[in-house]
Amino acid sequence: MKKGFKVVIAVIVGVLLVAAIGVLTVTKNEAHKLITAPMETRNLPEKSPADFNMIYEDVEVLSADRTKLVGWFVPSQNGAVILMQHGYKSDREELLNEAGMMYRHGYGILLTTVRAHDHSEGELITFGMYEVDDMEAWYQYLLTRQDIDPERIGILGNSYGGMLAIQYAARNPNIKAVVADSAFSSLNDTVETSVTYFTDLPAFPFAPLIVFWAERETGFKTEDIDATQWIKQISPRPVFLMQGGADVVISAESGQRLYDAAGKPKELWFDPALGHVGFDKDRAAEFEERVSEFFDKYLLAQ
Repeated sequence: MKKGFKVVIAVIVGVLLVAAIGVLTVTKNEAHKLITAPMETRNLPEKSPADFNMIYEDVEVLSADRTKLVGWFVPSQNGAVILMQHGYKSDREELLNEAGMMYRHGYGILLTTVRAHDHSEGELITFGMYEVDDMEAWYQYLLTRQDIDPERIGILGNSYGGMLAIQYAARNPNIKAVVADSAFSSLNDTVETSVTYFTDLPAFPFAPLIVFWAERETGFKTEDIDATQWIKQISPRPVFLMQGGADVVISAESGQRLYDAAGKPKELWFDPALGHVGFDKDRAAEFEERVSEFFDKYLLAQ
């Protein structure tokens, strides 16, 4: 009996060890996939501003660490410009619809990329740790443009790009107005939702382990990626937030958390029926009207 019991215990321990090793291996691999983007795995643009009746220039800049970044610049008709940043593992094409809308209202558009996205260099995604320097490189490019009034620069971002827009506007007081569609409020707030969406793994027990491995590989801490802290620094400059209640990519509470943390002036457009970054497509006419009026008020009327 005792010998049989020991055998059972040994088998159970062995199974648990194998399972633990399997979980650790899976989560390490998933973490690596989430924070890296080799060129052969990326989404790359198939359309350009020309497909949306915009004249444009291909532009390149170097970030602080000499990482080459690529973008598109659409000249301004009114002296103002909107820097537009796409989302996680997406590309410039994602924002062509929004760019076309704002171009119709006279705005110049700088469709930017950050490292490890589109055709830009780099393979590591650090959720703002280095990407904020990429945003600074794009801002410095705008200052070289004779057709741009440096007092009339706004920023618009989708999802991860919305988080970067908030982070960069907090750092640079010369960004005069911020629009963020489906920006996550913090990594800690959204990690369970996002891990499940991007990996198809249940949040428990996988999310904490994926975070552990991602932190080890990148050097950042999830608690440091917190847009609710950054957004406090933007006021008295205005922020316009959008959030869909059916969002399954990030926490659907992200928009309200950001709104509560922001100073005035601020605006939240919440639509319970919309999913992730759906406003420019599913509410196109209202999106164009509200966003153009927001930028007109804070970039042109000042």
